Amino acid sequence: MPVDAGEEQRLKRGERAEAERKLRAAAKLRENLQRRKQQARARRAGEEDQTIGLPAAKTDESS
Repeated sequence: MPVDAGEEQRLKRGERAEAERKLRAAAKLRENLQRRKQQARARRAGEEDQTIGLPAAKTDESS
C-alpha cells in the first residue's frame, strides 16, 4: 500500500523525535552515572559530598 508524502514526512519526524529522546535519555544516564561515581569516590576518600539538593535530614527539631 503506497504511503503519501505527508504521512512519510510525519513518520520520519516521529522517528527523529524518538531518536532525539533516546539521545537525551542516554546523556542523562551518563551524567547520573558520573555523579554517582564522584559521590562514591568522595565517600571512599572521606571527603564531603558536594551534591546540590535537599539535605538528608533536618539539623534541628524546630523545623
